[in-house]
Amino acid sequence: MLTLYTYYRSSAAFRVRIALQLKQLPYQAVPVHLLRNGGEQHTADYAARNPAELVPALDADGRVLTQSLAILEYLEESHPLPALLPADAAGRARVRALALTVACEIHPLNNLRVLRYLSSVLAIDEERRNAWYRHWIAVGFAALERTLQTDGGAGSYCHGDAPTFADCCLVPQVFNARRLQTPLDAYPCIVRIHDACMRLEAFRRAAPEAQPDAE
Repeated sequence: MLTLYTYYRSSAAFRVRIALQLKQLPYQAVPVHLLRNGGEQHTADYAARNPAELVPALDADGRVLTQSLAILEYLEESHPLPALLPADAAGRARVRALALTVACEIHPLNNLRVLRYLSSVLAIDEERRNAWYRHWIAVGFAALERTLQTDGGAGSYCHGDAPTFADCCLVPQVFNARRLQTPLDAYPCIVRIHDACMRLEAFRRAAPEAQPDAE
């Protein structure tokens, strides 16, 4: 049995939940509340499991895996069907590039600990902090939108007509953007792909509002 240490609103955990659902892999969800009591991810028990004190972490038969994209790669290699990466090398590179645009270029700048640092150490007020958040989403989404519209690889989803790692990363980032009231009118391809994904049961089951720890 797989055990996923997760938080309903974590976009990184959301990515892994989508992949688990797409591959129809049963797992036990263990909520780690990122805000309660200073953050349960900082407890000694959880830090022993994941020294980075971040979610998600996936316990696979006693081996704890961390970092959402590394976990996606593990799931792809250990449970190859349905495939979440294309069969060809160029297609795999494209999908990974799209996924990494979210995971490396957008998400780190909007991570909870970054936002907390802006508020608590740099004394940036909530309005300007949210403007920071929306700015980096806009920068990343503009690049994604251009790629999806122009390179010929997109279909119903980010790459062709089946979900991939790229969709696992894109959908949670759209959730975050909407939660912070980021205008999305300039990104019609992103919105179209997001909506196509959310018509799939796997994405709906992985969504924050469907999680046992949702508030």
